[in-house]
Amino acid sequence: MHSKNRLLQIPQNAHCFLFGPRQVGKSTLLESSFKSEKVKYYNLLIEREYTKFIADPSLLSEEIEALDEEISHIIIDEVQRIPALLNEVHYQIEKNKNRFFILSGSSARKLKRGQANMLGGRAWTRYLFPFTHNELGEDFQLNKALVFGTLPNIYLNELENSKELLKSYVDTYLTEEIKAEAITRNIGAFTRFLKLAASESGNLLNYSNIAREAACSNQLVKEYFQVLEDTLLGHFLQPYSKSARTRLVKHPKFYLFDNGVINALLKSLNEDIEEKTYRYGVLFEHFIINEVIRFKHYYKKDFELSFFRTSNGAEVDLIIEDGKNIYAIEIKSKEAPSKADLKGLFSFKEICPSAELICLSRAKVKRQVDEITIYPWQEFFMSCFN
Repeated sequence: MHSKNRLLQIPQNAHCFLFGPRQVGKSTLLESSFKSEKVKYYNLLIEREYTKFIADPSLLSEEIEALDEEISHIIIDEVQRIPALLNEVHYQIEKNKNRFFILSGSSARKLKRGQANMLGGRAWTRYLFPFTHNELGEDFQLNKALVFGTLPNIYLNELENSKELLKSYVDTYLTEEIKAEAITRNIGAFTRFLKLAASESGNLLNYSNIAREAACSNQLVKEYFQVLEDTLLGHFLQPYSKSARTRLVKHPKFYLFDNGVINALLKSLNEDIEEKTYRYGVLFEHFIINEVIRFKHYYKKDFELSFFRTSNGAEVDLIIEDGKNIYAIEIKSKEAPSKADLKGLFSFKEICPSAELICLSRAKVKRQVDEITIYPWQEFFMSCFN
């Protein structure tokens, strides 16, 4: 159902960890990346396989050594469920240089926290996210992506099915994820936290306020946010902090990874979306920030991402540093942003005169307003990521 061309290419001749939230299409990508007759596939979500290997991880080596020689790739899906299997994988890598392991899962957190064998640098790490706009091609509709996000099975489904699938995703999967991370037994507090994380997504984080409303401690709120980032369900954006001339806020922002998940948590999937409204602008900003994060990973760009805000409230949505250049980016959902909409960019220019000032918008054509280049947002991605 979601056999789209993905930007992420799985290496054919290297060991690889593939991480991404559930339902982003990891299994589909793996199936399409290798010839089935050359692959041995293990899925640890299948209870039979999980039970077998959790009881005796060494069975993996025994089974692999009995495989026909033409099997070139071993895929283990949801590998974080049994971290001990990585010791067997490491042993097999050393023993047979002609076979490659692809290890996928929804979280590296459980592996790293359990001090699992991460194969000592022998495996590459790749991340898969929901669809990008160019992966969807002609099927892409901006307003649909703003409301329902771009998780493959949800975006490409019928409207009513998409709503039900998103509700199920946030009601069951997200709660199961926190249980799997074994960070708390207080699922009630985590459920309250998730809704607050959605309502505060893209805002400056105030841990104390969130802790008070979620009826839990500041430390637990910080751990919850860290779990969301470690399981790729969201991303911190830190404040730009290289200017000594302007006092900058120190609170980070946090963006949940998919608009549909945000709207499902806020129970706003049935609300009409209207251009030129505050909600439309917020959802457009989330969409653009997440697209930048996805493209950054897929195109292997060594970008440092941050945001700019002074104590006086001057703000720029996104700062991109690539080691040579600094791009200050304001995100506006308008078709014709005016100079008055872009004051934050001029404030940033005062502390960083070399910065390139950019506005990403729904403009039809690229135009210049003083020092600011106003881009149609799709054109920016084409020119910045190639």
